[in-house]
Amino acid sequence: MTQDSVAKEMGLSRPTIVQIEQGNRPVSSIELQKLAVLFGRDLRDFFREEFSPDAAIVALFRAEANAPDHDEVVGRLRECMALGRELTNLEQLLGIARDLAGVAQYPLPAPEKKWDAIQQGERIADEERRRLGMGTAPAPDMVELLETQGVRTAVVDLPPDVSGLTLGEGQVGLFIVANSVHHIWRRRFSFAHEYAHVLVDRDRSGMISRSSQKSDLTEIRANSFAAAFLMPREGVRQFVEGLGKGRPSRAYADVFDDSETVAVEGRSEPHSQDLQLYDLVQIAHHFGVSRLSALYRLLNLRLITETELARMKASDEGGQGAAMADLLGLPDPDHQAVRKEFRHRFMGLGLEALRRDHITRAKLFELGAMVDLPEEDVERLMVQGGISSGGDGDDGEPTVLLPGK
Repeated sequence: MTQDSVAKEMGLSRPTIVQIEQGNRPVSSIELQKLAVLFGRDLRDFFREEFSPDAAIVALFRAEANAPDHDEVVGRLRECMALGRELTNLEQLLGIARDLAGVAQYPLPAPEKKWDAIQQGERIADEERRRLGMGTAPAPDMVELLETQGVRTAVVDLPPDVSGLTLGEGQVGLFIVANSVHHIWRRRFSFAHEYAHVLVDRDRSGMISRSSQKSDLTEIRANSFAAAFLMPREGVRQFVEGLGKGRPSRAYADVFDDSETVAVEGRSEPHSQDLQLYDLVQIAHHFGVSRLSALYRLLNLRLITETELARMKASDEGGQGAAMADLLGLPDPDHQAVRKEFRHRFMGLGLEALRRDHITRAKLFELGAMVDLPEEDVERLMVQGGISSGGDGDDGEPTVLLPGK
């Protein structure tokens, strides 16, 4: 970053930044914390005997340098890294060890063509489902699954073109973020997509998934993984068969009786096996995906034709899919619904740290502000939790407590 850009972000003049860099001007704790967030670093990095310039956010700064929404994305990245570090600090203060050894990793060669990427994605999805003991059942809540695997998650506002991002850094761990602007089903797909990057692309400290980059081979692989992980081949076929569909229009068999064979041919009633919009609604709801995602998965599994996809897609875009789902008692979840998984864990740990006098009330207010929790609500949390202790720390400056301090 240039001195001018740092000065603008800090609300200081460029000569002041120069004086700070040269060691001619002291830095307040407020300014130091702003600098840490600005550079995507932990505050303790300023005091380490050895400093590593490598960081996830640095790699993403460079990767996003020419993006039209660079500033907005980078701003969100800073917020995510700051949240991750604060959560790590709270865990360390409370003696909670996050074991990342259980997070699987599948080293694969870079795909050379699209078909390779698709096959790799499906193969890893099958292997990961097997490792997790999921069988052919629908995937559980992706946030809960990721958290059990040691991967942190968050849902924040990102530019519409960005579906999600993955960050990996020693002090923060693995962090997956989905775009809160997107529909809840798309966020579920994004979490699965980013999980593929965790499993396969972990050597890259950070990745941003954009719609404009969907033709990149790593993105094709991640999309293939997400589709197969959320809608496993055998699981889909079994569900479709349960609807009385999915059988070929003609079936042949040879029956052998120790001396000769008898050829048998079976035929289904014309068009009896064709999937309809009401079938699509049930399939999508069962696997927790959008109807559009379900359509393309059915096409890839050769359960529908291009013509049938176009027909049902047009009907769904015309509102018939949503109306059908509502009438069947399977309405879409609230488009704006964003579960606060990160908030409840983050603030829960903050309350416990305050109860043990590891942080101050002022620090808890600061943590609340980071997850959009007003001070009055933080006060109510303390009252309801029966917590009235903890130092005041209300001296106008942020309180920074390090583990063991």
